[in-house]
Amino acid sequence: MADIFGRALLDYQHGNYSEDIKTYSSLDEDDVIPLPYLFRNFSEMPKLEQKALKLARGKVLDIGCGAGNHSLYLQDKGFDVTGLDSSSGAISVCRERGVKSLVNSSILSYDKERFDTLLLLMNGIGLAGSLTNLDYFLQHLASLLRPNGQIVMDSSDIIYMFEQDEDGGYWIPDTGTYYGEVTFTMEYKNEKGEPFDWLYVDFHTLQNACEANNLNCELVHSGEHFDYLAKLTKRQY
Repeated sequence: MADIFGRALLDYQHGNYSEDIKTYSSLDEDDVIPLPYLFRNFSEMPKLEQKALKLARGKVLDIGCGAGNHSLYLQDKGFDVTGLDSSSGAISVCRERGVKSLVNSSILSYDKERFDTLLLLMNGIGLAGSLTNLDYFLQHLASLLRPNGQIVMDSSDIIYMFEQDEDGGYWIPDTGTYYGEVTFTMEYKNEKGEPFDWLYVDFHTLQNACEANNLNCELVHSGEHFDYLAKLTKRQY
């Protein structure tokens, strides 16, 4: 499978920046991912991300680490942090930028160590792919936690992308699936990657999923545009 994301990150890292990543989605929304944004420092991060990083404690796994921004910030603060990404190009970039501990793997294939904090930023919960996979995804994450460990994640309620009526309700197409399930395709320098499923989950739905999987779910911060930061912990009996 073509590593579109990794190829773009490597180009930027090596000074070959000439265009951004184009994205196409099942929501009929075409967009771009600006490569400079994927190399942002702490002061350039949204408040929600800054708040998430300040919640980190102990041994940290940065899931979907990308270019390594979050890992580098925590590493500089003295944390024992491991960056994990399925993109080999992203892992190469992280290594070149100085991230010391890296794993090139999908999160669902990884079970080597246990951590005090799992970070899933930039809608990392999207890696679950679909609502039907969310239970298994949460169970796997919980299995990677040390006693009293935490999962720090953000997501968005994308209900705002649908048409709203005069009464404040939303017109959501009856597709038989959850409205936060989106299929994306990325394109970079005229090369398209394989389509992949991505999940945006509203906080209430996340709460229900956590309840079903013996996890506490705390709303830590609400962003300005339907986004939020949550902290998940195992229930203590």
